[in-house]
Amino acid sequence: MLCTRCRTRTAVTADDLCTFCSGTRPPLPGGVMAPVPGPGGWTAGAWPRSPVALARAVTVLLGVVIAADVFAVVTGLRVRSRWGALAEGGSPDVHMRAAQIAERYFVLAALVQGTALVVTAIVFVVWFHRTRRNAEVFHAGVQRLGPGWAIGGWFVPIANLWIPYRVASGVWEASAQTGPSDGWRTVPKTPLKLWWGAWVLSLLATRVAEKIWSRAFEPEEVARAAGLVVASDALDIVAAVLAILFVRALTRMQVERAARAVNPVLAVSDAPLT
Repeated sequence: MLCTRCRTRTAVTADDLCTFCSGTRPPLPGGVMAPVPGPGGWTAGAWPRSPVALARAVTVLLGVVIAADVFAVVTGLRVRSRWGALAEGGSPDVHMRAAQIAERYFVLAALVQGTALVVTAIVFVVWFHRTRRNAEVFHAGVQRLGPGWAIGGWFVPIANLWIPYRVASGVWEASAQTGPSDGWRTVPKTPLKLWWGAWVLSLLATRVAEKIWSRAFEPEEVARAAGLVVASDALDIVAAVLAILFVRALTRMQVERAARAVNPVLAVSDAPLT
């Protein structure tokens, strides 16, 4: 029978929890102590592992995504302007060629966006999984889903609108800084909530805009669809900026948590967050 909390390990207690979630993980054999954290609180070859380098890579790539979105917004506005002029009775000989050229740049911008998004998504998921693994060390008891969901949760249709958020919420709680007296304190999830809300809104807006764009044929329809795509790209910029803030905030929390020199063996027995 699987643990009723993490759904990934075998239940061993009377209340159907595993050793991690119940806080009864046995000590290392032979009385061996866990490695002492080195500079910055991170140890070589032992959990937790530093997410700093991955966070920096994600931040840079999100910057590339933002730049690609800005390029898409500029080209989208040109498409909207050129096709709008044609819809208002402009000369086909003058405006049609300009509209077609603008649309070519618009398609190029979409290709750049797609490439940047795929690369960024891969690195982001690696960073996300790293932070989830660290959370298992910091406080396994507050994790609602197993580490595998930090990757798999993104690929479940419809459910990917909330599964990654549940994973991130548990990671955020486990990574919360300890106070001066080593007691737990609640850290508001504002960066997480803002990023997730903006990302879901951007995702839905993009799907709607792309569907309308694919069905646009008349000049006025193309102009209207281009305006919707531009709006979805603007939302994507907001989501990317908020993603950077979330990544930096969570990474900083994990660095500070590790700097407390948490014993990996005893981490799961920490007092729960209030």
